This record gives sequence, structure tokens and C-alpha cells, in this order.
Amino acid sequence: MPTETAIRPQLAYLHDQLEELKKKGTYFKLRVLDDEQKPVCHFDGKEVINLASNNYLGLTTHPKLREAAIEATKKYGVGPGAVRTIAGTMKIHMELEEKLARFKNVEACVVFQSGFTANAGTVSAILGKEDFIISDELNHASIIDGARLSRAKILVFRHKDVAHAEEQLASVKDQPGRKLIITDGVFSMDGDIGPLPALCDLAEKYGAIMMVDDAHASGVLGRAGRGTIDHFGVHGRVDIQVGTLSKAIGAIGGYVCGSRDLIEFLYHRARPFLFSTSHPPSVTATCIAAVDVLENEPHLIEQLWDNTRYFKKELGLLGFNIGGVNTPASETPITPIIIGDGKLTMDFSRELLKEGVMATGIAFPTVAEGKARIRTIMTATHAREQMDKALETLARVAKRMGILG
Repeated sequence: MPTETAIRPQLAYLHDQLEELKKKGTYFKLRVLDDEQKPVCHFDGKEVINLASNNYLGLTTHPKLREAAIEATKKYGVGPGAVRTIAGTMKIHMELEEKLARFKNVEACVVFQSGFTANAGTVSAILGKEDFIISDELNHASIIDGARLSRAKILVFRHKDVAHAEEQLASVKDQPGRKLIITDGVFSMDGDIGPLPALCDLAEKYGAIMMVDDAHASGVLGRAGRGTIDHFGVHGRVDIQVGTLSKAIGAIGGYVCGSRDLIEFLYHRARPFLFSTSHPPSVTATCIAAVDVLENEPHLIEQLWDNTRYFKKELGLLGFNIGGVNTPASETPITPIIIGDGKLTMDFSRELLKEGVMATGIAFPTVAEGKARIRTIMTATHAREQMDKALETLARVAKRMGILG
């Protein structure tokens, strides 16, 4: 039977909107990785230096993680066959959650299918329409969606503006309902770090729940990559910690850490947990092995930060706007090159790919209008010669396009 290609009138508006994206220059096609996620790899058949991956520590190809995945498949099969609350909780799932809880210095942990579902499922489960959420304006989309699903009243505070967060809290302190302060630990588009100690002070002053999404801090900040809670030494002051298994850990999934009561409640009320099949044994074993690597191979995080400092410094010396001028200043391996115009940014990204550098352009609606950027991410496995070649290419293409003088 031939594939249907005609546009049905009911969905014609989607075609029109895609055509509008093309006119604006922000339309894109998925770039397909042909081989392993490494600093040098092949996208759509072309060898490139990869500056776009969240594979901070190179764990996607670590031999210990590969071995763990293979052994778990041999022992447990390829899938759990059910959701966690019916017949899909395997011993290996509990082993991972117990290991993560010890690693994060909390009572308990539950693993979700992704970081997105961990955030959205938790916020929407613990709050209702009579409650209030005080949220940083640059929080991740999964937090925003979870807040909307909860039907709680949402009060947004200016990015990292603790005084404004307190104004928002104070405005509802006498109203019934729970109050939740929520922030990213590391903000994914600018690479800056949330003001956790001051926000914890606010939570304690007003009796609010404190929640941190530590996706881009997991494996990057704190002792052995324990995240921003450890980085700032605010253990016991953050009620809900969300982490990811999809970035520095090298696999897929998200997790929530906190009190035993919190985790037991999420077992009963977090809809992504209740209605999604659990992780395959291979993925679960991979994540267990990754935590072992974090604790036993500290040189990986040290190398990540050595590379980050070098690359960030060199980008600045070339004259790129890497934040701090009308945008937050990066403090982590995420370093944006702020261009501003969405079309120019996407064109820059496409030209870089032609020249052998994979650096993703990000424009509205992911970031605000006028704040489009190339987001670069450094990893522990980038070699100095790869960084230097990428820097030379970035500068040459930027000058050719009038981005640099």
C-alpha cells in the first residue's frame, strides 16, 4: 500500500506553521548520529567535533557501563514487562534507587522514565489547585508543565532574584495552601547556578517546600558529582531533589530523592510512575555502574572542569559574547555564544556543521526572542587539539558571517 502524502485539510494549519518557521529561518531537520556519542563523531555521514552533547563525562561509551548492560541483559532479559506497581519492579530497580539515595545522602529515591517525567510527575502529584508555586522564570519546561498540571497558582520570580522571590512568597503567605519554591540547580540554556542557600533561607522563613532540579549538575558539581545541594552544602534543607540519568550518567531516565514519605507518596500518585513501564534491566545496570564510576574515577570530573575553563577562556578571548552582557554568566560546562537574532543563529549553526563543528543553534521559543544562541557543551573526553580546532572554526565562520569583527 503506498504511503499517503496528501495534506488533509484538518491538519493544513500545521503545514502553514512549518512554512512560517522556514521563512523565519528557524526551521530545522533532525541531525542523525551515525556512530557513538563521542567528541568526534559522524552526523549525517559527516565527521564533526561534537560541542552539542550532554555526555559530560564520556560515560555513554565507558567500558564498565557497556559491560554492566550486557551482563544485565543476559541475566534479566531485555525488559521488565510491566509498570512498577503491577509486576515491573525488579530487584535491580530497587538496587539502583537505594544506591542513588545513599549517593545523594537522603532517605529514599524513585526512578522515573526521564528527567522530564520526574519533574512534571512530582510537581503535579504533590500540589493541587489551592497551592502556590514560586518558580524561577528560566526554569526548565518540565517544571513549567508540572506546575500547570498541578493546577496550583504559579508566581514567577525574576531569574535568580531572591528578593523578588521573597516578594512573591510574602504576597501569599497568609493565604491557605502549600507553597513550593522551585529552581534549576544549573540552568540549561545559560549554564549559571541557582542561588540555593538564599532560596533555602526563604523556604525555611516562610515554611515552604524547597525543590531543586539538578539535571545539569548531576555528575558535574559537588563531591563526585553529587550536584548543587552538595556543592553548596545545603544537605537536609532541600525537600525534593530531582536528578537525571540521561546526561552525565550517560543513559536515560530521571530520579527524585527525598524523605521516605515523599517517595512512598509518589509511588501512589505520580502518574508517569504509575502508567509507564519501568526501565529495561540493561539501562538500570548501566546507571548503577555509572554511580560507581563517579565515586571511583574522580579524574573524569577534574578533566571536565579543566577543559571547561580552557574552552570558556578561549571563547571569551576570541570576542564572543558568552554571557554576562544582558544575559546570565555561565558557571559550568554549558557555555552559550549569544547571537541574538534567531535566523542568524540557525544559519551560523548550519555553516559550522558544514565546516565540521556540531554546535546547536537555539532560538525562540526555547529561549526568549532576541536571546538566540549557539549552546556549546564541553566534556571530559574532548582533547586539546579538538578544542583548538573547534575554536578556530568558530572564529573563522563567525568572521565570515559578520558575527565577529
